[in-house]
Amino acid sequence: MPCERKPMRYGHSEGHTDVCFDDAGKYIVTCGSDGDVRIWESLDDDDPKSINVGEKVYSLALKNGKLVTAASNNTVQIHTFPEGDPDGILTRFTTNATHITYNSSGSRVAAGSSDFMVKVVEMYDSSQQKTLRGHTAPILSVTFDPKDEFLASASCDGSVAVWKIEEQTQVTSWPLLQKSNDVINAKSLCRLAWQPKAAKLLAVPVETTVQLYQRDSWAQVGTLSDDLGTQAINVVAWSPCGKFLAAGSIGGLLTVWDVESKLCVERQTHEKGYTVCGLVWHPSGGQIAYTDTEGCLGVLDGLSSSSSTTASSTMTKQAPASYDDLFDDDDDRPMDEGISEGARSPAKNPEDDDDDLIPATGRARNRSAFLDDENSLDTGSLKQGLDKFVDDDDAGSAIVPPAAVAAPLRPIYDGPMPTPPQKAFQPGSTPAHLMHRFMMWNSVGIVRGYNDDQDNAIDVEFHDTAVHHAMHLTNSLGHTVADLSQEAVLLACPGTDELASKLQCLHFSSWDTNKEWMVDLPKGEDVQALCLGQGWVAAATSALMLRLFSIGGVQRELFSLPGPVVCIAGHGEQLLVVYHRGTGFDGEQALGVQLLQFGQKRRQVIHGEPLPLSRKSHLSWLGFTAEGTPCFIDSEGVVRLLNRSLGNMWTPVCNTRDNCKGKSDHYWVVGVHENPQQLRCIPCKGSRYPPTLPRPAVAVLPFKLPLCQTTTEKGQMEEQYWRSVLLHNHYGFLSSSGYEIDEEGQSQAQKEQQELLMKMFALSCKLEREFRSVELAELMTQNVVTLAIRYASRSRRMALAQRLSDLALEKANQLQGEEPQEEEEEEPLQYTRRNTGYSQSSSEMGADHQHSSHRQAQVEEVDEEQGQEEHMDEGDVAESKRQVLNPFAKGTAASPEKPSPRPGSKEGRVNPFKVSSGLGRSGSAVAQNRVTNVLDSMMSSSKKPTALQSSSGSMGTLNKTPFLKPLAPRPKTKTQSTLLHMNAPKAANKKVAEEREPAVCRLKQTEAPPPASPAENVENKKHKSGFQLWLEDNRRIILADNPDLEETDVIKEAIGRFRTLSADDRLTLTERAKGQSEDVADMKKRKRGEGETSRGDKNGQSEADETRQSEADETSAKKKKPLDTSAKLSAFAFNKN
Repeated sequence: MPCERKPMRYGHSEGHTDVCFDDAGKYIVTCGSDGDVRIWESLDDDDPKSINVGEKVYSLALKNGKLVTAASNNTVQIHTFPEGDPDGILTRFTTNATHITYNSSGSRVAAGSSDFMVKVVEMYDSSQQKTLRGHTAPILSVTFDPKDEFLASASCDGSVAVWKIEEQTQVTSWPLLQKSNDVINAKSLCRLAWQPKAAKLLAVPVETTVQLYQRDSWAQVGTLSDDLGTQAINVVAWSPCGKFLAAGSIGGLLTVWDVESKLCVERQTHEKGYTVCGLVWHPSGGQIAYTDTEGCLGVLDGLSSSSSTTASSTMTKQAPASYDDLFDDDDDRPMDEGISEGARSPAKNPEDDDDDLIPATGRARNRSAFLDDENSLDTGSLKQGLDKFVDDDDAGSAIVPPAAVAAPLRPIYDGPMPTPPQKAFQPGSTPAHLMHRFMMWNSVGIVRGYNDDQDNAIDVEFHDTAVHHAMHLTNSLGHTVADLSQEAVLLACPGTDELASKLQCLHFSSWDTNKEWMVDLPKGEDVQALCLGQGWVAAATSALMLRLFSIGGVQRELFSLPGPVVCIAGHGEQLLVVYHRGTGFDGEQALGVQLLQFGQKRRQVIHGEPLPLSRKSHLSWLGFTAEGTPCFIDSEGVVRLLNRSLGNMWTPVCNTRDNCKGKSDHYWVVGVHENPQQLRCIPCKGSRYPPTLPRPAVAVLPFKLPLCQTTTEKGQMEEQYWRSVLLHNHYGFLSSSGYEIDEEGQSQAQKEQQELLMKMFALSCKLEREFRSVELAELMTQNVVTLAIRYASRSRRMALAQRLSDLALEKANQLQGEEPQEEEEEEPLQYTRRNTGYSQSSSEMGADHQHSSHRQAQVEEVDEEQGQEEHMDEGDVAESKRQVLNPFAKGTAASPEKPSPRPGSKEGRVNPFKVSSGLGRSGSAVAQNRVTNVLDSMMSSSKKPTALQSSSGSMGTLNKTPFLKPLAPRPKTKTQSTLLHMNAPKAANKKVAEEREPAVCRLKQTEAPPPASPAENVENKKHKSGFQLWLEDNRRIILADNPDLEETDVIKEAIGRFRTLSADDRLTLTERAKGQSEDVADMKKRKRGEGETSRGDKNGQSEADETRQSEADETSAKKKKPLDTSAKLSAFAFNKN
């Protein structure tokens, strides 16, 4: 086998080196003691690419575009190939790794270290590791069985061992080598090599020979030696076809054997006689690259042509005449050579692996061309014959022909490959193989586990020591999973042959003295995941079961899971379960999710829908936000939150990778908060998880929805709005679940959302996008729609203003129709807060909650007021109670005078219960002639007495700060009066134009709830209470003292001050209120008469409107009202130059 030895190239500084080819054989990759990895396009490459990975590099391996290196910083690192970008740390050792290698598929890496350990790590998830312990000295080399069942390792303790990977047990061991105390002192590196494809033989370099051991029997079946070799062999490598074995020795001798004949077919000597420490075959089999201890790289070329020639000549001379001779025992030896050379040599058939049907002998594919008689063998019998042939050969020869077994005659599957399923894990924990690890880090505290020679213990530390003091627990049972809550610490250990898997709970919040309980699981069933909720414990087991216990140890429900559990999480009364719902393909995980609610009414919220992960990623964290919204994070760093308002879909809210500086950096999440919007996590440089010491610092990342064009002003505001909507959905959920909610935070969120909507509306108007403006207005509350109408009319966009008027009218009718349903739902619950559902937009939903809570507050205030005003007469008290018990009766009770439908109305038929203050408000600022038709219909509707006015008062304006008049129907707001005045018939247009500026001032005041009633509502007004009179007199003083108070807070402050008055002062106010009631009655009679006279007369109607308007203006001039959110928005929208 004559070949050409190319001149050597300097590659690295003096010291140990290693070499490999990429999968296609396009690049040669070397590493050395200078800490660099160099990528050579060929031996003549004068400018190889260089990647620095550490101070020293001891070994490297390359497959599937991932370059793995063992560096001097005790880590095994991953880099992308050929870019050379860092891609994380695969595993760590306590000392440096000495040798690493891939398995045949590239899904696993084996690494041996000077700390006597061998680790087998999954590439897709570095936390999935197997540790092989048994050697008593540093590891020299490791190699995978091509079938991925066994792993062989050589050590400085003089032994070569074979391990069963899955069971992590040693199968056999041979004492073949000289003992040494370290790799640098070893006589040989003893780089083991397993025969590719057939996997029958393991080659072990021993002194000046190579010993061959047979798989399964582990008996020595042959020895390869060279008489000229006087130095110990350092490294061996099989050719890709499995027929030849190359070896490099300490003296620089390079030898190639034909394993079958045990003959040396090639011998070359290093040009300077340096020790060969790296050796690899080209994937085509035609080239060998090698490196020496002086840092040089060399190549032996021309191996393929000689081997091909040998193979073809052997085939020509020895091919049997017919297939019957194939199974003739007398012809075994030539046929061996024919099979291994002709069919399996990559030099002859470089695309052999990709062919669908290739006969073992390399002959023509179509046997029917010459085997068409009835005695012809089919593929099955041919395969059986080949098997028989191989067995006979095994019996007759010590060396097994490698290619005979690896010649399939069935079609090869070339579709997507199944993904190994993700193992069960505990969110907030670091991998279990670490000696010092976090067993749990969450918003309550930290559970650390220590498992070393000195101690096996668990430390529990609380962020808030008021919950409980720190604890130190002895881990005698070997607990591996843990969880921590405000009530308890939960631990679990796997079962052994003697002991069952145990679940242990330390219920430190228990009021009795016995705070610990433990339960044994049935034999063969192990706890794989666990979590704590409010008063309950859940454990998912290997028997596809989920077991529930009370916090005190009472066994509760248990149910089967649809697939193997991945992880579970609990919060309050919610349980989130993620499991495998099937097999994923091409790197994807097929996970399902269930969400269960354990309240008074137990139910399943999510019924096993697929969990949406990023492409080729796996789940890395699962849990709940501090507010109780389910959340998860995948290995690509994407954070997804459950969107309850969108049918329980998952919305991405953050990508932690956007904040990482390097490709190998990650963020390890410990908690998620919606208010404030924070992702609490630990930065991990070059790793996926943090070390326990030093104590890692927690960083806070912001949320950002992945909307389009977030660099533009429009995109930024859209992202802020929808992020605010999504992250405040929890108010509705908590309210419906009976929890107290932060009303101030809720109102602040609504204020923020409406401000953003108004800004986007103004931007759309500026960009001449009127249709888009109407779309934005649909998301607004009614008083903000009023501002939008005014902004549109100021901007001379009359068509837009008309559209917005119609929209406001629709909103008013829709909300008025919902009011009776709201009453029916709230009365049985005694005014508990209602979940408004998720069919509305979020802003409307939030406003409904606020309105409901304000009504409850009013009822409570009135009850207190009744207790204080003892001098109120009985009739007044009875009247008050009637109205308190049914605050919506005004909108639903039949009026004595029921108006008939008015055909002249714009809508045709008019529902007397569908007229509200919001209706009058909707058309506010359109003081132009061409839009008066809408407003005319609104004016006519607003004249309906009694029932309409009561209905209007009961509903109020959405998102408006609450009013304090539970004892009287709510009067029509000044917005209505202003709108009616501004939209008088055409005859009055000049007057409207003259009064335009005063109307602006009045509109800004409309946003505050009107404590005084306009004149047109006098007919419905009952007498005021003493408190209301006192509030009218003192409102200005309260606002002067506290100018930032909103209306709700003004009323609360007023109630507090009113209670400090003496009993005489309160009595005086009550008498004064009674005196005013008589004047009100006179005004009522006078007004009724005027109403009857002017009914149906359009001109009279206009005059009456103007009269009411002037009276309303006088009343508003007496009292200055505070501006609320919408007034501030108004100031924003109409900022004067």
